[in-house]
Amino acid sequence: MSAATARDAAAQQRAALIADALAGLTAPRKTLPCKWLYDVEGCRLFEAITRLPEYYPTRTEIGILTDQGAAIGAAVGPGRAVVEFGPGDGEKAALLLGMLVRPAAYVPVDIAPEWLEGAANRVSLARPGLPVLPVVADFTASFPLPARIGAAPRLGFFPGSTIGNFEPEGAVAFLRRARVTLGPGARMLLGADLVKSPAVLEAAYDDAAGVTAAFDLNLLHRLNREAGADFDPGAFRHRAVWNEELERIEMHLVSERAQVVHLAGRAIPFAAGETIHTESSHKYRPERLAELAGAAGWRVAQRWTDPDSLFGLWLLDA
Repeated sequence: MSAATARDAAAQQRAALIADALAGLTAPRKTLPCKWLYDVEGCRLFEAITRLPEYYPTRTEIGILTDQGAAIGAAVGPGRAVVEFGPGDGEKAALLLGMLVRPAAYVPVDIAPEWLEGAANRVSLARPGLPVLPVVADFTASFPLPARIGAAPRLGFFPGSTIGNFEPEGAVAFLRRARVTLGPGARMLLGADLVKSPAVLEAAYDDAAGVTAAFDLNLLHRLNREAGADFDPGAFRHRAVWNEELERIEMHLVSERAQVVHLAGRAIPFAAGETIHTESSHKYRPERLAELAGAAGWRVAQRWTDPDSLFGLWLLDA
């Protein structure tokens, strides 16, 4: 990416951040899209979260990929170009590509270039000679795939239960767009967290060391730095709660006092105790996940889980 292109991308991202923040913070119930949690510092903190003892999803999903690798590779079939929506550090992609037969290419897609560089480098080292074609894009919207992948059949890869960050209608919309992007004959390997004890879930999203709290609060620092806001992060605290009715963990930033924050020329008042909803993480029952996939035009071909049924990997056919 050239310096001019990088500057243009940064300006576009800043404009989108401000627009999303204004829309969410002036709504009756304040929200911020969770994708903005992942700046450079947010990426670093999230990687630290994945190594915490309370945070089971990452190690459990990696365990499924490791233990069920031969079965997953056989089910996926040969010659697939892997398109990963949100690559993280590339560890899971490197594992997956190692179990596939003659993968054609690896295409990591993310809005955060810092994620892409690390993932691309990790996969390139693990799979010398494999075409690695990063795409800087918001994978929740439509985007073109690189022409270099040619006519190879595509395997979408969406691990980490990121699907749970969408509301149900948003999850269906994402899966539908992904099916169109990947094209005829596509498959999708989808990771999703399963419903379990609220105590286990709340600990995973509000760890004793306070890393998840720092990750959540970093969003306010980002708004100050990139959007010119004047948040006092010390006047907010992190809270994670299980919503039984909607079967999701919710992360909130709670205003500790009445205050006014300024952003893009707008004065945004907060009452004491008022929250900003920064992330939802839906947990799934297998039949519910199959229902969402079906509504987007996918069919469940196979499913793998861990011995404790904490997490699942679904192979979907278009």
